[in-house]
Amino acid sequence: MKKISGKKSEDDAKIDLTPMLDVVFILLIFFVVTATFLSETSISAASSDNNENENPPEDQENRNILFEIGPNDEIILNGNPRPIIATQIRSNIDQLKAENPQASVIIQPHNDSSVATMVMIMDAARQANMVNISIVEPR
Repeated sequence: MKKISGKKSEDDAKIDLTPMLDVVFILLIFFVVTATFLSETSISAASSDNNENENPPEDQENRNILFEIGPNDEIILNGNPRPIIATQIRSNIDQLKAENPQASVIIQPHNDSSVATMVMIMDAARQANMVNISIVEPR
């Protein structure tokens, strides 16, 4: 028997959630699988004072170019106690790259340093055709 009034029966008002749950599970599986392929790597960038005493001489040729940025934006190259000025960055990178073409540029900023100094070093490294530029955790 059919109802004459405008009310729907309870069976007609239910929504089937099965297709929506299928889509949600497929998306969940997709994100879990892709998240396993993402791996974060970190580099231990101790200052060169410690590296010089610990590394054997044959390891010195594979040495990276380490720029440390101090709290007042002074730029320290490979642990040298004398800071370098901005105009010397590119020439130092060119010189160290000529000595070791496989070297990478590693930048270790201080928490109080400015981003402009870090970008300046990155630009100089790119101009010197360095492809491996890494930024390590600030001290």
